[in-house]
Amino acid sequence: MIASVSGKVLASTLGAVTLEVGGVGLLVHTTNRISSTLAIGQSATLQTVLVVREDSLTLYGFLEAMELETFDLLRSVNGVGPKSALSILTSLSVAEIADAVASESDAVFRSVSGVGVKTAKLITLSLAGKISGGSSTSPISGTARASVEALIGLGYSEKEATITVRKVSSPNMSDQDILKLALQHLAKAGSK
Repeated sequence: MIASVSGKVLASTLGAVTLEVGGVGLLVHTTNRISSTLAIGQSATLQTVLVVREDSLTLYGFLEAMELETFDLLRSVNGVGPKSALSILTSLSVAEIADAVASESDAVFRSVSGVGVKTAKLITLSLAGKISGGSSTSPISGTARASVEALIGLGYSEKEATITVRKVSSPNMSDQDILKLALQHLAKAGSK
């Protein structure tokens, strides 16, 4: 596999760049944001994945490893191919994708051209608990994060667990105390 490429930008179009690597021009498909920031003649390094099809070898590249990881996670969803995954990453940042998955908001994915209702719902369900980097999950400390994961393991949604842990936790609490208070809070909320 080709994990990364480094070279001089020979050409840049909307959604693709051509990098000269060892005297060979490699066409790398990327997001519009990345292709518009790379100027001709500039040196660039892209994290890449080679997608092998019966009739083509296509290279997809990203500036950050987190973008590549998100691209691979999106492709793992049934019905989402590399072109759809790239379209999603062109329209949404990694943080927006993570927030949409954490809040189970499939409407965010439906706003992307080519993503239908069924696929959008499948993305939120398939990526739950697999993607991080959103603003809604980043402020939680390691101790509180363990409590969120314990609540998810007990059957609560990631969104519900995160909101509850934020409400009941404070910086000096142990994970057992946070979990105990979160369960009490959820039990009260469930009985209303």
